[in-house]
Amino acid sequence: MKLKIYLSLTLLVATLSFAQEKKAEKPKFNQELATSLGADKYGMKPYTIVMLTKGNTKVDDKAQMGELMKGHMANIGKLADEGKIVVAGPFLEQNKENYRGMFIFNTKSKEEAEQWVKTDPAVRAGIFGYEIFPWYGSAALPLYLKHHGEISKENP
Repeated sequence: MKLKIYLSLTLLVATLSFAQEKKAEKPKFNQELATSLGADKYGMKPYTIVMLTKGNTKVDDKAQMGELMKGHMANIGKLADEGKIVVAGPFLEQNKENYRGMFIFNTKSKEEAEQWVKTDPAVRAGIFGYEIFPWYGSAALPLYLKHHGEISKENP
């Protein structure tokens, strides 16, 4: 009986060790994918982050604000479809900088990012202001968007 338990435990440990080794294996480098994403030798590339801030305009009319937010969301979708925006989302808590949300744009050009952010109706109306920062991140970042639709039941 002890021998059976010992053999079972040994088999279990060996199986778990093998599974851990499998997980730890480094994925094979894919030059074609790296090139298509604009990756450098580290798999990274420059982006531009736009931090949306509280703007100077206050809109009390709920219908008008609803239309501006609807246009804001539609613009984000359009920019994502065009490959210009790779991340967008609101902050869940207020902060001392008055950041409301952020975009990560698929460009290293601050000027180009500013042109794109100015297409947002809520920015044009002054509901949101913005600050622009250069950023360096994984070149694979845009790939998550392709799967987002598979995991979201509803869109805002």
